[in-house]
Amino acid sequence: MEWRPSGWGQRLTRSAHWLLRLEGEYVEIRIGGKHYRQHVDDAARVRVIPGLFWARVELQTEDDESLSLDGLPNRQAAQLSAAVQQVLFTCTTRGRKALFADILAQIHCWLAEADALTDRGSADRRWITHEQQQALLAERPALPLQPSELQQLFLDDAVHEDLHAHSHRAALDALHDWQLDWPAVWAEANASMATRELVLARNFLQRVESKPLTEEQARAVICFDNRVQVVASAGSGKTSTMVAKAAYAIDRGFVAPERIVMLAFNKDAAKELEDRAQRSFERLGMGDTVVEARTFHALGLSIIAKATGRKPDIPEWAIEATLGFNKLAELVDDLKDRSTHFRTQWDMFRLVFGRDLPPLGAQMLADGYDRDGTPYIRTLQGERVKSLEECVIADWLFYNGVAYNYERRYEFDTATDTHRQYRPDFYYPDAKLYHEHFALDADGQPPKHFDNYADGVRWKREQHAARGTALVETTSFGLRSGEALHHLSERLGESRIELDPNPDRELPDTGAKPMPDADLIGLMRTFIAHAKSNCLSLEDMAERLRQMPEDQFKERYRRFLEIAGPVFQAWDDALADERSIDFEDMLNMAAELLEQGHYESPYELVMADEFQDASRARARLCRALVNRPGRYLFAVGDDWQSINRFAGADVSVMTGFREWMGHGQVLKLEQTFRCPQALCDVSSRFISRNPAQIAKEVRSATPAMGPVLQAFQMNRREELQDGVRQYLARLHQQLLSGEVPGERDGRVTVFVLGRYRADRYAVPSDWKAAFGSTMEVEFLTVHRSKGREADYVILPGMVNRGFPSLRSDDPVLSLAMPDGDTFPLSEERRLFYVALTRARRSVAMFTLQGKHSPFLDELVNEGAVEVTGISGTAINDERCPVCKVGVFVDRTGPHGPFRSCSSYPLCHSKPKGGFRG
Repeated sequence: MEWRPSGWGQRLTRSAHWLLRLEGEYVEIRIGGKHYRQHVDDAARVRVIPGLFWARVELQTEDDESLSLDGLPNRQAAQLSAAVQQVLFTCTTRGRKALFADILAQIHCWLAEADALTDRGSADRRWITHEQQQALLAERPALPLQPSELQQLFLDDAVHEDLHAHSHRAALDALHDWQLDWPAVWAEANASMATRELVLARNFLQRVESKPLTEEQARAVICFDNRVQVVASAGSGKTSTMVAKAAYAIDRGFVAPERIVMLAFNKDAAKELEDRAQRSFERLGMGDTVVEARTFHALGLSIIAKATGRKPDIPEWAIEATLGFNKLAELVDDLKDRSTHFRTQWDMFRLVFGRDLPPLGAQMLADGYDRDGTPYIRTLQGERVKSLEECVIADWLFYNGVAYNYERRYEFDTATDTHRQYRPDFYYPDAKLYHEHFALDADGQPPKHFDNYADGVRWKREQHAARGTALVETTSFGLRSGEALHHLSERLGESRIELDPNPDRELPDTGAKPMPDADLIGLMRTFIAHAKSNCLSLEDMAERLRQMPEDQFKERYRRFLEIAGPVFQAWDDALADERSIDFEDMLNMAAELLEQGHYESPYELVMADEFQDASRARARLCRALVNRPGRYLFAVGDDWQSINRFAGADVSVMTGFREWMGHGQVLKLEQTFRCPQALCDVSSRFISRNPAQIAKEVRSATPAMGPVLQAFQMNRREELQDGVRQYLARLHQQLLSGEVPGERDGRVTVFVLGRYRADRYAVPSDWKAAFGSTMEVEFLTVHRSKGREADYVILPGMVNRGFPSLRSDDPVLSLAMPDGDTFPLSEERRLFYVALTRARRSVAMFTLQGKHSPFLDELVNEGAVEVTGISGTAINDERCPVCKVGVFVDRTGPHGPFRSCSSYPLCHSKPKGGFRG
């Protein structure tokens, strides 16, 4: 077919003579003595543009040369356009057929591999691992069409001769399978395999431990993904699950015994794992099998020794908590002796900055309450000030030897019929200088709920301006940032008052007790452990401090870092003097050798016990041990029982397991063999108030045996031991009479658990002579009781400011830790949960009149327990509405009997009509 311009068209459009010929899928053009041959594969290559009488043909050559052919009559142009469209259609159809064939071949190839992986998992009774899935997904071809375009191609009747043909239906099935959510498909396949395996491996699962595994335990054993975390419940048999997992891996031939390691936190725990595993192997007729159980300490040292040819030394004081505390105390004492500046700053922190500030405008934890119910904080000098911020200023003044008066009457009379006499916050008599500390933020604004506060600030400023009295101002924001005390020192200096920081200045007997040296040393030890575990230098933590929100008490954090620097250096120098490293350095060094390929882990299955107490350095080592293909990590723990933050534990390692490991299966053991259901319910509700904890629904088949929770109130601390004695005596009689059954030997076990070692006084010294025939009584701190259980648990220290301890979660630790659990008293809450869940039968809590623990109050308020006398008599105390801790008690004064708060002299509150008679 040929096209050329008409005579008139060529003349009137002044077009050169040209000839266009279509041959199959090619167009040939002759114009001006040149010849072009072009493949018609794109509508943009040949464009026919109609005019009034004549059309123009535009072409784009393969060399990107543009040709314009004019003078073609419109009727012939329409024929050319139709012919070009037919060529394009034919070309496109053939191309789409080829594209379809290519895409279908790629889909079939990948689906064959995916089906083969699924079939192997089913046939071999093996988990389809995350690693296998990701490898196959990485090989999945990237098709050139979007899903909607794919659908159009597969349903294009111009491409397919018969859309209902068997072969085409098969192609549509393949497309359907290609578009499946394959991770979900494999997850379903794994679930089906696990369900079948519960039946096929029943004989093994029933014999591997002394009692048949529960379905939860069995599923954890069967799940052989690359990263698995088992979130256990207290008394749910996590050790049984670990041991069974090792035996299953060997029995099925998944992993050789010498390629398995079980990691524990101390030698005793490692020995227990090893012994339990050996007994399991003997039950299964695998008596010659040995699996290695090691401490993190031993494994880390071994890795370093093999990788470097030299085994590092870790001194005992860098491992054992008490020795570490004592060593740090020696180092701090030495720093004090050698540096007056350090000693001054150390004691400045203890005396002045020992407590963190609450958020601006938030309620503070008061030291006591005045007669009108106003809360107060007691200063080092003994005054009662109205806020913690004023207390920081007053204690700073005292420590620096500045004479001051708190809320002294203003020298001018300002009292009116509606306002009492003005009393500025501070007055400095040696400088004749007044000082107002205003609760204002960075923008000079008070908290929104401080009614008329801004008017008061304005009035005070006006008084000083009008009467010519000197005034220095500080603000809440300035105190938090450090600017306020710097500004105050400058103003005092201008008034010729020199600061005299003196750590030896005698503290008045009536003053507040500062942060004890031991508490600051313990905090420093915890800080060093977390900083090293996270590989943070002092510069790193200083940068963290700069990035903190401005409304936090950054001056306190800065001063802490100032004293932490020399202590940190002294710790490292002490290690260097002994040519040794500490535990955290060792773990990070071992992990780094693995990460950089200087040492290859011989283990294919790494099992970590008590994972809730892992530091970030321990978690890093676990991750590095399995960072090669074909490796498995099996971590078991209970984040509800994470109570070793002081030793470097970081609960976020467990609550953020998938983020830490990149992926992972998270399974749960929710059936406990220890506590009765009622105690499970109470303890679970208590711990779950912290939303950061992993949710669990703990179930128990253990029958209740009497009340699971009791609370007894004594009048004075001196009566606590007698109260515990009476409780034990009653239990003794019940056991003798048979009212309460004993265990196998007729006796029961009783734990007396203290928040502190000092709580040991509550244990009657003659318990063995008096009650030893029916019971074994043992005192433990709650920390030491973890992993243990007893029939009965006694908590003798459920008193305010005793349990929970208010010093356990110091915010300065956030400088050395990632953003994590900020729930109030979260560590203490977990510690109380541990105490409750040691009991197989019952927990008895002892408290004092007017000093109930807030944790006990929480249980009482939800109806979980009722506080009674030791004989079971009801307690009808009236709680003080001011301090909310004490109760109103009868007293006798110069004017006769009256009632007032039992917290006196800390609280002066009286009920309405407090005097009587």
